[in-house]
Amino acid sequence: MPQQAINTIRLVLVDDHEVVRIGLRTLLDRIGIIQVVGEAGTATEAVAETIRLKPDVVLMDLRLPDGTGIDACRDIRTACPGTRVIFLTSFADDDAVLAAVFGGADGYLLKEIGGETLIQSIQSIARGQSILDPAVTQPLLARMRAASTQTAEDHPEPITPQEQRVLALVADGKTNKEIAAALGLSDKTVKNYLSHVYKKLQLTRRSQAAAFYVRRSSY
Repeated sequence: MPQQAINTIRLVLVDDHEVVRIGLRTLLDRIGIIQVVGEAGTATEAVAETIRLKPDVVLMDLRLPDGTGIDACRDIRTACPGTRVIFLTSFADDDAVLAAVFGGADGYLLKEIGGETLIQSIQSIARGQSILDPAVTQPLLARMRAASTQTAEDHPEPITPQEQRVLALVADGKTNKEIAAALGLSDKTVKNYLSHVYKKLQLTRRSQAAAFYVRRSSY
């Protein structure tokens, strides 16, 4: 079974730009190892095509017209746990990377990578590995390390149970709107909770708050 996955990788392309999909299909079809079995231009189509085709890999953009690729990734991993998801995007900000990882993505690549690197990454992920572009992981890891070095003495004011719940959902890659829906709060209330948490923990970014929660949860 592993040998079959390596020899022929069935892949679904997800990008809202048809020209991008054509270019990727041309590149991938050229080598013969990767078979593009389907395409989608929206998050809804991505989930539907993945469920229908059950590919080995989904290569997906982060921003889609009807939602985020992260939402689609969660749905895909739930419906098709054997399918692996790679993001190919131009967005390198920390929050997007963390949300993708916590959303179940197996890879996060920037669109400026070369064709050969992309092909090698797809093959590696199909074999069960995880791939994160160094251009996004290096600054992210540096910020996470900085956040993780903070001690309890740096923020003596305790985090309330509700703030803990909000932090947990932030670490899960949820947006403020999704957190509000999950906890039965308004968007404004969620923003206020996060503002208080940032002040207590002496943080400035959502990714730092997620890193803090992950570190504390691992204890």
